[in-house]
Parts: sequence; structure tokens; C-alpha cells
Amino acid sequence: MTESGASPEDPWVKVEYAYSDNSLDPDDEDSDYHQEAYKESYKDRRRRAHTQAEQKRRDAIKRGYDDLQTIVPTCQQQDFSIGSQKLSKAIVLQKTIDYIQFLHKEKKKQEEEVSTLRKDVTALKIMKVNYEQIVKAHQDNPHEGEDQVSDQVKFNVFQGIMDSLFQSFNASISVTSFQELSACVFNWIEEHCKPQTLREIVIGVLNQLKNQLY
Repeated sequence: MTESGASPEDPWVKVEYAYSDNSLDPDDEDSDYHQEAYKESYKDRRRRAHTQAEQKRRDAIKRGYDDLQTIVPTCQQQDFSIGSQKLSKAIVLQKTIDYIQFLHKEKKKQEEEVSTLRKDVTALKIMKVNYEQIVKAHQDNPHEGEDQVSDQVKFNVFQGIMDSLFQSFNASISVTSFQELSACVFNWIEEHCKPQTLREIVIGVLNQLKNQLY
């Protein structure tokens, strides 16, 4: 049954009837298909991007370990305990740590040596200044020190004093026993090593040397 006044053959009725059924709309089916295809493509792109990022990270880590094996000398040395096997990451890291600690010790040792050398340089600079002052003083007074006595004269004075003291020591000391020796030594010191006695000995020795020199 159709509405009154409208014939089934009416073209407007056909158009309205055709668009009243959504299942017959071909555009809706294409839209769902393209939307689903877009969703799957987005997931694939995310998965592919994640895989690529993970691969880059692993490649970077591998290059890092390869660089460590190239830089660290102990990683290049043959380890007979593992033969010709490739070094594991744990061994590479441990050898790297050991090498860094070795470098720290060497650095500290070199810093101590540098500090010692700096002190030596400072001491040499002070000596240089002192010698320059001595040379300058000698240049300003070239005849100064010509009247100074030689080391031989000083030794002769010392020898004369010791000879005089030994003569009195040998005449006063008895070696019969250790007790007697000890007593004689103290008596000799009290008698012959008084300031006045020593002064007289020194004056006598100096007068003798003066007579010999002049």
C-alpha cells in the first residue's frame, strides 16, 4: 500500500525509498574500510618507529663497548683465562674501571712529583739570588776577604789546642781501672778545662801560629 496520491511509479518515491536504507549506501562501507586501514597503518608505524629506536639504542651501546675495547689498553691484551673468546661486556667494564683507577693513581703521583719539582725550583731560585748577591758584593769590594785565614790555618789552631789538652790529659789520667779512669776524667775537666785555662791555651797557640806566619 502506498500513500494516497503517490504512485509506486513516482520517481520521487523511488529516490526516497532508496536512500532510506543505510545498508545499501556504498559510501558508508568504503568509509569504514578506509578508517580501519588507517588504524592498522598507524599501529604499524608506531611499532616500526619503536623497533628502529630500540635498534639505534643497541647500536649505540655496541659502538660504545667497541670504543672502550679500542681505547683501554688492557682490553687489547690477550687474556689467557678466556682464550680467544670475545670479551664480554662485564669484562670490558671491569677492565675500564681498573684502567681509570690506574690513571687516577698515576695522576696523583705526577702531581706529587710536580709539587716536589716546584719546591726544588723555588730553592734554586733562592740560591741563585744569594749567589748573585755574593758576586755583586765581591765586585763592589774586590779586595775584601784577602786577609782571611785559610782552612789550613784554622786546622793548625785546632790541632795546637788539642795537642796542649792531650798532653795534660795524658799526664793526669790513669787507666788502671774504669772507676779510676772516670774519676780522673772528671778531675781533669775541672782542672784543665776551665774557661780561663782554655783561654790561655788558645792565646798561646795563636801567638805561636802568628810568629810562624809572620
